[in-house]
Amino acid sequence: MNDKVDKLVIFLAKRDGIDKLVKTFQYVSKLVHYQIEKSHPDYAGRAKQWEVAAGLSRKAFRSGRFLTGFNALRRSPGPTPGLRLLAVLANAGEMVYFFFDHFLWLSRIGVLDARLARRMSFVSAFGESFGYVFFIIADLIMIRDGIREERRIGDGDGKAVGKIRADRVMRLMGVAANVADLFIAVADIEPNPFCNHVITLGISGLVSAWAGWYRNWPS
Repeated sequence: MNDKVDKLVIFLAKRDGIDKLVKTFQYVSKLVHYQIEKSHPDYAGRAKQWEVAAGLSRKAFRSGRFLTGFNALRRSPGPTPGLRLLAVLANAGEMVYFFFDHFLWLSRIGVLDARLARRMSFVSAFGESFGYVFFIIADLIMIRDGIREERRIGDGDGKAVGKIRADRVMRLMGVAANVADLFIAVADIEPNPFCNHVITLGISGLVSAWAGWYRNWPS
């Protein structure tokens, strides 16, 4: 498939595809607001509204997303006992994240008590960060194993080597996205000057979004 419009349509038809597009809007508008807050307060206010709307929209798109982790464990938890354990821990954290994210969204739009938002944000971010740690470890193990397998094969099987390298690129994109999202989650769990700085959050959000673009773009 070489037609870029066809690929874009397929990409945007995916839940992950539209999420990465709206995530780009969210963090670009965050950086714009930071940049022009003092010089153009009116435009900065509009950028802030765009950021908030994009964030709430993403939470709506993720309705029921916690089932993805459950299905991943049910279908293909991993080829080895160690990777299966990592998959259980990673997906358990992600399921907590997406499940409690429903309540965070409902509290922020006024359906539930707004006072629940802070608590739900903490629980959701804690599950998110917990899961990301184990996703990162699992991907690094798979990258290491792929490098070993590539060395074992050598140049004898170009197709197999190409497949290993393509998988490595995808896993590196996954690590980049998860590390970036981990910074954002830590900013919720344990606020600190580095993780909570607008530049850190903005760049982390865009790294995660664009790594997701790469991973979900049709081949």
